[in-house]
Amino acid sequence: MGGSIKTVVWFRRDLRIEDNPALAAAAKDGSIFPVYIWCPKEEGQFYPGRVSRWWLKQSLVHLKQSLKSLGAELMLIKTDSILASLLECIEAVGATKVVFSHLYDPVSLVRDNNIKEKLMELGISVQSYNGDLLYEPWEVLDESGQAFTTFEAYWNKCLHFQMQPVLLLPPWKLVPAAGTVTNFSIEELGLEDESEKSSNALLGRVWFPGWSNAEKALTEFVELHLLDYSKNRLKVGGHSTSLLSPYLHYGELSVRKVFQYVRRKHVLWTKEGNSLGEDSVALFLKAIGLREYSRYLCFNFPFTHEKSILSNLKFFPWHADQTYFKAWRQGRTGYPLVDAGMRELWATGWIHNRERVIVSSFAVKVLLLPWKWGMKYFWDTLLDADLESDILGWQYVSGSLPDGHELERLDSPEVQGSKFDPEGEYVRHWLPELARMPTEWIHHPWDAPFSVLKASGVEMGLNYPKPIIELDLARERLTEAIFKMWETEAAARASNTNCTNEVVVDNSDQAQGTENLAISATALKINAPRPNISSDDQKVPKIQNSENHPLNRKRSQHMVEEKPQGDNLPKLKNGAETSRRDEDICSTAESSQVKKQTTSRDSFCVPQLCFSSECKSLPEHESSVSLEQPLQEQIDMEQGSRKDSN
Repeated sequence: MGGSIKTVVWFRRDLRIEDNPALAAAAKDGSIFPVYIWCPKEEGQFYPGRVSRWWLKQSLVHLKQSLKSLGAELMLIKTDSILASLLECIEAVGATKVVFSHLYDPVSLVRDNNIKEKLMELGISVQSYNGDLLYEPWEVLDESGQAFTTFEAYWNKCLHFQMQPVLLLPPWKLVPAAGTVTNFSIEELGLEDESEKSSNALLGRVWFPGWSNAEKALTEFVELHLLDYSKNRLKVGGHSTSLLSPYLHYGELSVRKVFQYVRRKHVLWTKEGNSLGEDSVALFLKAIGLREYSRYLCFNFPFTHEKSILSNLKFFPWHADQTYFKAWRQGRTGYPLVDAGMRELWATGWIHNRERVIVSSFAVKVLLLPWKWGMKYFWDTLLDADLESDILGWQYVSGSLPDGHELERLDSPEVQGSKFDPEGEYVRHWLPELARMPTEWIHHPWDAPFSVLKASGVEMGLNYPKPIIELDLARERLTEAIFKMWETEAAARASNTNCTNEVVVDNSDQAQGTENLAISATALKINAPRPNISSDDQKVPKIQNSENHPLNRKRSQHMVEEKPQGDNLPKLKNGAETSRRDEDICSTAESSQVKKQTTSRDSFCVPQLCFSSECKSLPEHESSVSLEQPLQEQIDMEQGSRKDSN
């Protein structure tokens, strides 16, 4: 802290003081002016959902207290322009430098580069740092200098890199830069409105946001549960996964610290010959790797929030049915395992990764709903909302990745239920109307004898819906849709009406009823970094040459018979029931007044740790939790919503 530079430290998704490169560099150079800028207008259709905003609010309170104990005050600003607020902070303290941590989602890439360019034009020094990843996306390339397009190849390359072993310790003391700007209270930011507080209060019984709580969660997982991770990660409830994903999303926990902590355990267990520990470490690190890969893909292919990576899905005939979409959201499809997952998602903001794969695959493959609808709904409702992981997950299940689900693959929820919830405990917990159903029939109650249904108090079509579509019919529709996709693509190529070199696109924005769902395309007209930018600064993506790119491959044109996969789906127990309010059946983000003022009512804005592979190389991602307390009242599934009818 021997320097005399005044630096504005712009916090975003790096809400911690330990191993924070931007904060450490600014503290070393001189005095700092820490600021968090909340700009709902610039969030656009990626305005966070209710539970995600609750987490952000608690995390900011925690960070504010931590910085104050070190001598600096975190300024909280609500604005319509991040650039204008940064300029106000610079002028207020006479700062000559701005520092922040990198973000990799398509929207942030463009915004951050524009802000950096404009600040530098005014003579302000700008430096950005890697506070979110093990390796920057532009550091990991194949032999020909191109981006990897399969996870296994990417992660193998990462594991062979040398990692800097030093973690940045929290500063002992911070020197504040003198200056005054309008400092909002945490309540004035509007992250939580009055109608949301009663539900959000219950979240605090099971989740504890904040960087120091993240440290505790990491220690508890590694010391008590990591050893059994390989055999317990698929079990219902308990500590089947690390529960670190929300902390990682908001940067309350350094992924580098997680990685190194776990690797130390690996060295110890390898020395002891503990094969269970070795397997657990390998699986957990793959989960961390998948998070890295989500940012890697979003950086190298910055259109993935709106277009499919594989080009043939441009012609896929999505079935944009609002009735199907509503039934899926409400957990009223008639398939118990799917419905249980969707009701848990709404009630708690959380479902295990295996359940995420099941419900999303059902939406895409059985109901043929546009994958962007599901992606936005997840964004709006998940507690660990993470755009990059959300994108990766939905691209994976929709057959949009070279190593993802085959498009033609359709799994039976009944088969998955018997495999991943063999006793039916998960279904009974979240579907109380089926609580008395015998295990034999719990995952396919429509086949149960009338006497069994009567004894169980189940009336198919009344207190529990019949299947929204027969699985055999769904399989036929999927097959027809794929053939239609091929025919349309072939006709387009033959008539030369479409560019044959296009790497990706899908037509979900062209489907009936999706006019208001389109997300603005990310413009990549980004100037090259200026010479005075640090080598650590954020790079900008290059447009991939698609003519002979590996992403331009096609799927095989034969249909694959459904067969159970060997990966996992744990069950989640405990949690919550949802509210009877009309709004509760709709998008959570739309319950906020701020959201209503900043986004379209017709958009399905909806978030982390994403999805796993069942038959390919993508590993199971981190996301599972057992909630010990109910969060809301049970949802009245018979009651519609005026928003749903839009």
